[in-house]
Amino acid sequence: MIVVTGANGKLGRKVVQELLKRLPAGDVGVSVRDVDKVRDLQERGVRVRQGNFDDSESLLYTFEEASQVLMISSHSLGEAAVRQHQTAINAAKKAGVRRLLYTSQMFSSATSHFSPMNVHAATEEMLQSSGMAFTSLRNGFYAASAIMWMGDALETGELIAPEDGPVAWTTHSDLAEAAAVILTEQRYDGITPPLTASEAMDMSAIASIASKALDRPIRRIVVSDDEYRIHLVSRGLPKAMVDMLTGMFQASRLGDFSHTNPALENLIGRSPVNFSDFLKDSLINA
Repeated sequence: MIVVTGANGKLGRKVVQELLKRLPAGDVGVSVRDVDKVRDLQERGVRVRQGNFDDSESLLYTFEEASQVLMISSHSLGEAAVRQHQTAINAAKKAGVRRLLYTSQMFSSATSHFSPMNVHAATEEMLQSSGMAFTSLRNGFYAASAIMWMGDALETGELIAPEDGPVAWTTHSDLAEAAAVILTEQRYDGITPPLTASEAMDMSAIASIASKALDRPIRRIVVSDDEYRIHLVSRGLPKAMVDMLTGMFQASRLGDFSHTNPALENLIGRSPVNFSDFLKDSLINA
């Protein structure tokens, strides 16, 4: 059995849908906080169990009889996320899981300015130390995050952000399909190559795409990191989120998210979704 954690989320739900195209429903399980949100999967024959990264016993129960587990990274930040991932790794090992897969990101690094990369690096170290067979999926930067990067530009017509660099924006749907292929075809041991779309774009390109899609100007305005922090604080964002968002731009202008790789295309057997098309559709249908 393959068990997917976080199956209520954007990526986890799509992975399960891809697995169901390839496997009988009885070979798929999900670990979720709220089982009521996946009743449709249960009705299709998927094994549904309640699991919580803060509750090792619940994870031990939900990982029961699993040969592989896909651990979707926690939404928590910093040490809390690392602690939750360690709990999940320990539970998977205790449950006898043969192979543990984890959704990392393309520039997992302990020294990255973007704090989630530090969590991914720490988790990969824990996986390597666990003694278990593992695969760390070095996913490209989620394309859906581009809307968040734009801030309130859609309302104001001004995309205000610090200097940035190109990002290999990659859709959840493509990454979900790749994860399903890796799970069912036993691809990749250890750390994967970057699983990215075929091109990288910066915020100026995003502003241009948005302007054409909406048929009104979206101006790219570059501000300093300090000015950006003040702007975020004025919107009521907590310090941890302000630090993370500022660090995201610092990392991007260093080129952390700019590299592309054909590994994703090779896995899914087609060209990844074009980011320009994805963004246009997202903005028009928003």
